[in-house]
Amino acid sequence: MKYWLMKSEPDEVSIDDAVRLGPAPWFGVRNYQARNFMRDQMSIGDGVLFYHSSCAEPGIAGLAEVASSAYPDETQFDPKSKYFDPKSTRENPRWLLVDVKGTRKTRLLSLSEMRTKPELATMTVLQKGSRLSITPVTEEEWQAVLKLL
Repeated sequence: MKYWLMKSEPDEVSIDDAVRLGPAPWFGVRNYQARNFMRDQMSIGDGVLFYHSSCAEPGIAGLAEVASSAYPDETQFDPKSKYFDPKSTRENPRWLLVDVKGTRKTRLLSLSEMRTKPELATMTVLQKGSRLSITPVTEEEWQAVLKLL
């Protein structure tokens, strides 16, 4: 089993939405490294730290799990979508996604609080310049976060 931190803007999909909806596509990822994590490393059942980003108080808002293998992100084919990619074709899709199932909302473990915890110092999300929407989390980091929730 692997662990991940996945960022979502709460006005697009919040932890409340993720828990209510059940398995749902994690659409709109347009970074090759994040796409490759989904394509090459994620497995059904992997743990996810559901992170609210681009909001007043960013941080881990709940827990989720990977609920599918990677498959093409349909938004890349829709000219009306903000995630449309005119260079992507159904025969050769550029962008993939996985389904994610919210398992529970937690207290908000804010980014500022995370920065004060030495046991979380190695987390990719806390590294200067880190902007990826999906990052791996070590088992040690996962366990440390669970103790703080």
